[in-house]
Amino acid sequence: MNTKVQHNPNDKGSNLFLTGAILFANLDFAGLEEYALKAAIGGVIWMVFKLAGEYVTDKLKGKE
Repeated sequence: MNTKVQHNPNDKGSNLFLTGAILFANLDFAGLEEYALKAAIGGVIWMVFKLAGEYVTDKLKGKE
């Protein structure tokens, strides 16, 4: 009885595809959509504060 397992060097792509398929099958797309929306809103808020801080800093440096 031959118990040696033959490995095909081309199996790496199929293993990667199988792993990706399993991970994507378990995604909650509704939750992902909600997270993306919250992240976009948070990014906009961060950008507004960042630009406002730079504006105030430039104004204070201009007065000196």
